[in-house]
Amino acid sequence: MVALAHSVAFRGVEACLVEVQCSLAPGLPGFSIVGLPDKAVSEAKERVRAALSGMAIAFPSKKVTINLSPADLPKEGSHFDLPIAVALLGALEIIPKDITQSVVALGELSLDGKLVPVTGALPAAMTAAAEGFGLLCPETCGKEAAWVSDARVTAAATLGDVVRHFSGQVPLAQAAPGEITATTNTRCLSEVKGQERAKRALEIAAAGRHHLIFIGTPGSGKSMLAQRLPGILPPMTAVEALETSMIHSVAGLLDEGGITRDRPFRDPHHTSSMAAIIGGGRLAKPGEVSLAHNGVLFMDEFPEYQRNVLETLRQPVETGEVMISRANAHVRYPCRFMLVAAANPCKCGYLTDPARACARVPKCGEDYLGRISGPLMDRFDLRVDVPPVAYTDLDLPATGETSHTVAARVAAAQAVQQTRFATRPDMRSNADAEGEALEEIARPDDEGRDLLLRAAERFNLSARGYHRVMRVARTIADLDGSADVRRPHIAEAISFRLASPADA
Repeated sequence: MVALAHSVAFRGVEACLVEVQCSLAPGLPGFSIVGLPDKAVSEAKERVRAALSGMAIAFPSKKVTINLSPADLPKEGSHFDLPIAVALLGALEIIPKDITQSVVALGELSLDGKLVPVTGALPAAMTAAAEGFGLLCPETCGKEAAWVSDARVTAAATLGDVVRHFSGQVPLAQAAPGEITATTNTRCLSEVKGQERAKRALEIAAAGRHHLIFIGTPGSGKSMLAQRLPGILPPMTAVEALETSMIHSVAGLLDEGGITRDRPFRDPHHTSSMAAIIGGGRLAKPGEVSLAHNGVLFMDEFPEYQRNVLETLRQPVETGEVMISRANAHVRYPCRFMLVAAANPCKCGYLTDPARACARVPKCGEDYLGRISGPLMDRFDLRVDVPPVAYTDLDLPATGETSHTVAARVAAAQAVQQTRFATRPDMRSNADAEGEALEEIARPDDEGRDLLLRAAERFNLSARGYHRVMRVARTIADLDGSADVRRPHIAEAISFRLASPADA
């Protein structure tokens, strides 16, 4: 006698359908699980046995075999407890077999039969809806899974609730989506005194999703500026929110099923490992670059990161996705993020201050910023020198523009880009434009083209640098409300390309 249920195995943010087959056969009593289970899946038999015993359901005195198909797909995680229990209950005819075959289940079982929340409910709900199945999950996961509009989500607190629901004794209501969470951002750009050029660069970067690096002395306001970036970013679109939430769901970072429209702002410490930044580990979990998808990755003390960590950023920054390769898995995560970095000009931090610089100037600056390779530095669209603020300026009242005012201009510029790229699903912002699309949208006027060509020859711009200047100029024109890219837009874009001490 064979009963079927379904579950999912995760490969990155993709949930692959798994058929859970339960066979009861004559022979010596036993319980075995086959189909490339990991240790957590293999231990499910003890949790399932204890949970059935707690419900006063006698475990069958037969040979119980659970097969997880396809057998060549690795199965990892404790979320296979619930589908194994459902398939077994179907084989025992406690739950009708036709019902067990029509649901995708995931959830961990405690020894007393309670359902423990697991990660990945959102992508599992999307797979279930695409295959025409309902989703059965723990009660806490139901709010998260219910965000998939065409999914039929049943959320239960215990295995007993599952039995009573599918046997028709006490039907459970369909799960409702969790609340849209919003963070209160009290950090305003008007609190930053001086640094008008740096604030302008921040606005341009936010408008076009351009990568940005601040280089300046300690205490000049680099981190303060970066921390106010979320306040000028527009909320994510519905598609972006779903993409980002799927990654956070796999990572277990969704708070009680709530989905947020705020763009992620990730700021890892400079001692973080490569697996923490790029992703990896035993289960190939997403790293900071993927958790910052559709948002900001702020890396303070940029040269202090390990050299191999910095070099692995080059491909994700360029392609917008990262492939994590392991012996038994190749997992792809999206990582379309804005990289914002901050660095001191040298080890002591006072390269440009003769009164406080160390004795190794200027060699210390070359050695310190030399930790950032040329190919990586070339990927920054905006390089900004952040000078120290005068003491007299600190006593002045805040007179700069508020984040709300700047955010309105950023939102208007991004609205123009959404219209511009409406027929190009692979492009969402000016930073994504390339090839013929870039030539079409960012072609400067004659004066602007002449200036760009002379600057490229004078400063030996790479082909990547040349195109990045064009993208930044297009964003500046969008902020200016101009349909054409003109000479002033090109000039400002070039000035941000050459502003840092790294180019001295």
